[in-house]
Amino acid sequence: MSDTQVLFDAPGPRTRRRHLAYAVIGALIVAAIGAWVLWLLWDAGQITPNRWAPVFTAEAWTQYFLPGIRQTVLAAVVSMALAFLFGFAMAMGRMSDFAVIRWICAVIVEFFRAVPVLIMMLFVFFLLTYNSNITGFTLSFLGVVVGLTCYNGAVIAEVIRNGVSSLPAGQREAGLSVGLSPSQTRRLILVPQALTAMMPTLLSQLVVVLKDTALGYIILYPELLNRVRQMGGRFGNLTVAFAVGAILFILLNLLVTTIAQQLERRLQHRRKTAAPIAQADHLAVEAHLEVTHEDHHRA
Repeated sequence: MSDTQVLFDAPGPRTRRRHLAYAVIGALIVAAIGAWVLWLLWDAGQITPNRWAPVFTAEAWTQYFLPGIRQTVLAAVVSMALAFLFGFAMAMGRMSDFAVIRWICAVIVEFFRAVPVLIMMLFVFFLLTYNSNITGFTLSFLGVVVGLTCYNGAVIAEVIRNGVSSLPAGQREAGLSVGLSPSQTRRLILVPQALTAMMPTLLSQLVVVLKDTALGYIILYPELLNRVRQMGGRFGNLTVAFAVGAILFILLNLLVTTIAQQLERRLQHRRKTAAPIAQADHLAVEAHLEVTHEDHHRA
């Protein structure tokens, strides 16, 4: 009996037909609401062909869409790289053998997890504005990167720490039994396994970082949302511009998700192929020990 059947009985033919009818009715209602909204926008002249015409010009892509995509990807890549380094350091600190280090790292992680990303961006932006000579693109870029790094680094730290905690206790005991210190056991045995096990969660954080770059709009970072607003003001088609911007964000997220899924499948394939090898090595060691034991008795 499957787990699904234990939780609830499988629906019969009448229930399946009723669920299908509910789904069809719900889809028709959503489609009707969508058609009504589109009709209102068309009637107001917001999505007429002349509003769409600027989207297909070279100026729209070279001056607005492509630069916005480039800056969005740049901020996301830099933020994720720094967040991983920051999160890894905080995770190791939270698992340290020294209580003071654990407390300090715990306070840092919990603080950055509690502070909203936008507030962190604004704080860094205005701090640098009034206390440094940095201006323009670099100022807003640093605000976005620092805000995303602090928040997502704190999340990654907790992901790694929970991944280590979820490993079987035998892993740690095996490391200690061969003479490794607790810190060496974490660094050489536990953390690599936790990173592999939690890789899907870590990769899904990429999508969060990519979407949160849009918050840079508030501090004038020229990412995709800001560029879309500028284009809408330039051509007088804000509704169409934001619709295209939403589609571009969806495509970027789908691309990142696809890459993450491919990497996850590759890691799973490696684990599956590595398991028989490890098992064969274990059997070979046992066979060698048995032969050695027999030779010892004969001697």
